[in-house]
Amino acid sequence: MASKHELRASMRALRKRLAEIDNEAAERAAGHAGALPSGDMVALYRAMGSELDTDALAMVLHQEGRRLCLPVVIERDAAMIFRAWAPGEPLELDAAGCPAPLPLTETVTPDLILTPLLAFDAHGGRLGQGGGYYDRTFAVLPDAVRVGFAYAGQEVERLALEPHDMRLHGVLTETGYRAVP
Repeated sequence: MASKHELRASMRALRKRLAEIDNEAAERAAGHAGALPSGDMVALYRAMGSELDTDALAMVLHQEGRRLCLPVVIERDAAMIFRAWAPGEPLELDAAGCPAPLPLTETVTPDLILTPLLAFDAHGGRLGQGGGYYDRTFAVLPDAVRVGFAYAGQEVERLALEPHDMRLHGVLTETGYRAVP
C-alpha cells in the first residue's frame, strides 16, 4: 500500500491531468449547487493550482441568497477562521499564502464548509494536502456540514484514515452531489 506521501504525489498529478482535460468541470459542478445541504453561511475556498475552481459555484450560491465566506490562516498550527466574502470583493494573501478576505472583514462561523482535496472515497474519507488546516478547523467546528469539492475522477476505493481525520458528509463534483451514508 502506498504511503500518504506517495498517494498525495500521485493524486496531485491526477488532479492536474483532470484539470487540463476538463476545463468546464467547475461550471458543471456549480450546476448541481441546488443539491447541496442547506446552510446560510457557506465557506468556499480560492482555488490554488489544480484545485477545482469555486468561482462559478460562488456566483450560483450568491445568487441563491446564501452568504459566503472564505477560510483564513492566521497561524500555521491553528484552526482557520472564516471571514465573510462575496464575489468581486478584494482579497489578500493569508499566513499560508492563500487569497483571503481583508482583516477588517466580519469574522463568521460557517454551517456548510466546501473543502478542496486530493482524493475522496465513498465513506467520507478525504485526503488533503497534508497541512492539517481543514482537519484542525473541522475539529473546532464539529457541527458544520463538511463537503468535498472535487473532480469525480479524484475518487479512490478506500482511504486509510487516522484518528484526527474528519469524514466528509458529502462530495460535490461535476457529475453531481453525493451524500455520504
